[in-house]
Amino acid sequence: MAYVAARGGEAAILQSEQLHQLLNAPLSLATVRMIEASLPYLVDRVMGEGSLYAPELAALALAQTGGDLYEAVLLLRAYRSTQPRLAYAEPVTQTELLTVRRISASFKDIPGGQILGPSLDYSHRLLRLDLLDQDNQEHSASAPPAATVSSDAPAGEAPPSYDPSPLAVADWQRSEGLLAAVPEVPPTDPASLPDLTREPADFPAPRAHRLQALARADTGGVLALGYASMRGYGLAHPTVNELRLAYADVRLRHPVTGEAFSIGRVRVSQCEVVNTQATELRLGYTATLGWNEVKCIAGAMLDLEMDAPQPHPAHSEEFVLYHTEPVEASGFCIHYKLPHYVTFQSGLDALREARATAADAPTEPGDAQ
Repeated sequence: MAYVAARGGEAAILQSEQLHQLLNAPLSLATVRMIEASLPYLVDRVMGEGSLYAPELAALALAQTGGDLYEAVLLLRAYRSTQPRLAYAEPVTQTELLTVRRISASFKDIPGGQILGPSLDYSHRLLRLDLLDQDNQEHSASAPPAATVSSDAPAGEAPPSYDPSPLAVADWQRSEGLLAAVPEVPPTDPASLPDLTREPADFPAPRAHRLQALARADTGGVLALGYASMRGYGLAHPTVNELRLAYADVRLRHPVTGEAFSIGRVRVSQCEVVNTQATELRLGYTATLGWNEVKCIAGAMLDLEMDAPQPHPAHSEEFVLYHTEPVEASGFCIHYKLPHYVTFQSGLDALREARATAADAPTEPGDAQ
């Protein structure tokens, strides 16, 4: 494929960038702080797809691009590629998470109990038009009431304690023989795990590559393929075994003492789905940085569907992982805006030649009818 340079020069490019900035709000620290505070789920999505947990930088990327998600993800990935890797964090298990939301569609009563947590699942989808009415501004509830913790404990008694590490639903199912047991594996050095950010994916992909690709995949792409399977084009109609929103401690090993210590917490989300269309439950799983329930549910569905024999796109691991990569997909799409004068002219030449050849071809007697 050939390209030629578009004329116009650096001045035109600078004017174009200035016009883009003029049509957006002024870029300032206050804008970045406002985005970070008021749009946490959008910031989470950019961090997850950018594969870099940095809320301030994700908010900056959104402010700098006027909210263009793909450009913001590209900015974050580009910045990430310039940073050195200083250490490898220790693995984190489900039971070590500080869980704030944990629900299951498989069972009403699960070990540790269900935690509704922050959610709009049961809210009315109504616009707060009263906030736009300046006359009623003083009487409108512009901010939600402060959250309170309710307890069923009798007066004078302490509320029931919350177990921060309830048994995972899948672990309980394994103890009941419903799920295959997890194979015994020796402790793994995190530095020895395959790293999709440093080496290209090969197919069939290692388990680590598949989970890493789903973790930073485009939310819309994962949802589109997952929804196609949900509607009946796939083989599975799974149930959400467990969905979690939580905080995970990032733990490192001290270089001198070897003791593990926490350097901070990050928001994470994960989902397990199970399929009962077999002699035993089959499990699909996805986790990502930030809180993104839709992506995790659809990703877990795709994890369950990939490599199935039927010819549906969601059953091909290579198709799913390649075509849900946000930076490569958006980059290839927008490259069509670049000048393609040479290739287009070549196509026109071929078209004209084919027309001329067809016009000069002798006409068969029956063609005149």
